[in-house]
Amino acid sequence: MEKRDYYEVLGVSRNATKDDIKKAYRKQALKYHPDKNPGDKKAEENFKEAAEAYEVLSNEEKRARYDRFGHAGLGNSGNGFSGGMTMEDIFSSFGDIFGDAFGGFGGFGSSRRSSRRMNKGSNLRVKVKLTLGEIANGTEKKIKVTKYVTCSVCGGSGAADPDSISTCSTCHGSGHVTRVTNTILGQMQTSSVCPACGGEGKTITKKCHACYGEGIVQKEEIIKINIPAGVGKGMQMTVSGQGNAARRGGVNGDLLVVIDEEEHQSLIRDGNNLIYNLYISIPEAILGTQAEVPTVDTNVKIKIDPGTQPGKILRLRGKGLPEVNAYGRGDLLVHVNVWIPKNISREEARMIEKLKEADSFTPKPDKNDRSFFDRMKGYFE
Repeated sequence: MEKRDYYEVLGVSRNATKDDIKKAYRKQALKYHPDKNPGDKKAEENFKEAAEAYEVLSNEEKRARYDRFGHAGLGNSGNGFSGGMTMEDIFSSFGDIFGDAFGGFGGFGSSRRSSRRMNKGSNLRVKVKLTLGEIANGTEKKIKVTKYVTCSVCGGSGAADPDSISTCSTCHGSGHVTRVTNTILGQMQTSSVCPACGGEGKTITKKCHACYGEGIVQKEEIIKINIPAGVGKGMQMTVSGQGNAARRGGVNGDLLVVIDEEEHQSLIRDGNNLIYNLYISIPEAILGTQAEVPTVDTNVKIKIDPGTQPGKILRLRGKGLPEVNAYGRGDLLVHVNVWIPKNISREEARMIEKLKEADSFTPKPDKNDRSFFDRMKGYFE
C-alpha cells in the first residue's frame, strides 16, 4: 500500500514550522489514541501513521531528505514506526507531547506501557558505491556488517535462567524513583531514573555466560538493501531496525546507508543529465557522418549533419537518469568536438593549403550564432 504524503497526514503545509507540526501531531494523536478508540484497528493505524509523519517532519535532517526525495529518501521501510516499532515505542518517544491528556504523562497509554526506560540500540553507518547503471535502474545490494544482535542463549534477557531475574527492590519495577524535598516554596517532588537497575525495573542475580548479562553479542550479518533508481552521491538512506540490538531488550538501532558513485569511463553526470564528449574529424564535420555514443545501458547511433560546428550540443531526450521517487528522466547531452591533428604529412599540408584558397573555407561568421558558453547555458536552464 502506497504511503500518504506526511504533510497531508498531519494536515499542514510544506512550509509549516516545528511548532505547527507538533500541534498538528498532538491533535491527530489525541483524535486516534487507542484509549479513546478501543478495538478500532483503523484508528490505531491512523495513530501510527501520524507518529510516523511526526518522527520524520520534526527532524530537520530527515525532513530535508523527505522534501527532496520523498519516501524513497528515507530508506526501505519509509523510516516509520508502523513497520518496525510498537505502540509502546511511540508512547515512549512522544508521550511528553500530550501533557496532562489521558491522565498526564504517567497515565498516558498506561494500559500499554510502564514508565520504565526503553532501551534503543545504536545506529550503524555504511557506505555503498554504485555504478551509473545501478543508479539508473535501481539495485539490490547485499552488505555484510558486524553488529550487535540479541543473544540466542538467553533470548536477550541477559540472565542465565528466568529465575535469575527479579523485580528491582529500589524502584519496585517502575524504573524510576521519586524524591520529595522541602524548599522555601514548599515540598517539591522530583522523579529520576532508578540508580539500582538503570531504569529497567529489574535486576539479574546470575548473568548469561554467553553475553555476560548484556543480552547482546557481536555477529556478522548479510543485510539486503533495495536502492531506488536516481539516487545521488552523498545521499543517505535509513533502513529501520537494522542497526545494533539494544541491551536486554528494546528497539534496534537503524542502518544508515551513504551513497557513493563510481566514475563512469565515458559519461559525466550533471544532476539527472549525462554528458558525453564526442570527437569527430574535420572531414566528418564538413560532410556529416553517423556516430555511435554510449548511454547507461547500451550504445545508440546519432546523425551528425554536414557543416556541424565545434561545440554543438545534441540532446537525446530521456537517455539520462531518473529522478528519485518521480517519473521524470534527464537527457544525454552530446558535446561535439572537432579533432584537429597536431602532426600532418607534407601531402596533407599541400591539400589543406589548396582548401584554404577555396571560397567555401573562408570564415563567414553568422551574426546570429551564439557562443559555446551561451549554448551550454541554454541547454542546462
